[in-house]
Amino acid sequence: MNGPQLLPDEIAQQVADTMFALSTPSRLQILAYLQHGPRTVGEIVDAVGMEQSAISHQLRVLRDHNVVTVRRLGRSRQYAVRDEYLIGILADALSHITSVDQAMPAPAIRAAS
Repeated sequence: MNGPQLLPDEIAQQVADTMFALSTPSRLQILAYLQHGPRTVGEIVDAVGMEQSAISHQLRVLRDHNVVTVRRLGRSRQYAVRDEYLIGILADALSHITSVDQAMPAPAIRAAS
């Protein structure tokens, strides 16, 4: 049968895991902030306006699902978006939302090049 191809189970699970990591407003806010470059936890706390413990939890979810990377800088940690494809996913989702709701202004998310 030459019909549509299904995703292999392992790939479908990996995509679902990534979508799970992007499934909360707070994690999307963090990702949108990190699109401008690596940031420390303190910088993310200041920008997003959540408690440090909540930000750390959300960053752990993003890291565990391969959305962000972490690098130690002395006593602090610096987080960055793993790759530009993830910013593209966010940009595409925002494009979809703004096309559905024409009254909503499009936020400034740069698409992956």
